[in-house]
Amino acid sequence: MGESSDSVSIDIDLIPLGGKECTVKTSKGSMSVLVCGDREKPALITYPDVALNYVSCFQGLLFCPEAASLLLHNFCIYHIDAPGHELGADVISSDEPLLCVDDLADQIAEVLDFFGLREVLCLGVTAGAYVLTLLAMKYKERVLGLILVSPICKSPSWTEWLYNKVLMNLLYFYGMCGVLKECLLQRYFSKELRCSVQGAESDIILTCRRLLDERQGLNVMRFLQAINARHDLTEGLKDLQCKTLIFAGESSPFHAESVYMSSKMNHKICALVEVQACGSLVTEEHPNSMITPLERFLMGFGYHRQTHAASSSSNGSNPASPTSHSCIAPELLSPESLGIKLKPIRTRVDVQI
Repeated sequence: MGESSDSVSIDIDLIPLGGKECTVKTSKGSMSVLVCGDREKPALITYPDVALNYVSCFQGLLFCPEAASLLLHNFCIYHIDAPGHELGADVISSDEPLLCVDDLADQIAEVLDFFGLREVLCLGVTAGAYVLTLLAMKYKERVLGLILVSPICKSPSWTEWLYNKVLMNLLYFYGMCGVLKECLLQRYFSKELRCSVQGAESDIILTCRRLLDERQGLNVMRFLQAINARHDLTEGLKDLQCKTLIFAGESSPFHAESVYMSSKMNHKICALVEVQACGSLVTEEHPNSMITPLERFLMGFGYHRQTHAASSSSNGSNPASPTSHSCIAPELLSPESLGIKLKPIRTRVDVQI
């Protein structure tokens, strides 16, 4: 699909989520993209939060059998990591210019061009959700839908700006030190998960710590610097035409901003799902809470979860492009269609812990 040998390299090494890892050269620098699935299928692109990559941000969701039967059956997934966040990344040269959030969104558009993707659905977490929302504003015709997990949309408050400055200083002088990792874990996960009554850390926390150890501190600093200089997207939210599903962990430090974001969007095409006892990283902490809302949301595009009967009778056929389906009634996107405990503009998902 328009690939050239001088603009991409493909590693055949085993990748944690399967697929092929590509390095795409863009005008803003190189991008790491993991391609999972049949590229004849419709495209779903992902973008993680600060200091995370596709493994640490999305494996919890994609390892759920129900999510796999829904997402991997219907889509070819393109996991796009922030610059320098891919597995085994080297430190980005200090000669490379610092990128702003608009540059990050433009990079993604160039990746779509490279793979010949005209229309995509997007899944992003917090900082990644911001970049994908900005992508949808700048390239309206290319983004069919947004799945945003604990998204942010406003300029950073003075408190957040100063806090991020402290983190950037830690990254610059000490790299991925213990204090820095603790700050990031507070960003990602709820206190309930981080402070287990048994005293021992959960497997999720231990795995995240190990994966954070693999990050290059200076690369993380560059991404955080871009996010800390982000601009307010509020005015553009009301003009977004793509269907949007927002998950907000109620213990996330960005919970209020995620609720605010949903309130500024067209309620006919946006639904908010709040997940109790969960931090920002719903994809890892409580991925099962995402299954039913995702299924209802994707039904609006004509996608359905794979069943045994369907898989045995499909003879290898691929799902059609979203534009070839007549969409299910818009009511499926309303908050009332996404759960049981309802509030005027949101659905609450209870999680047993």
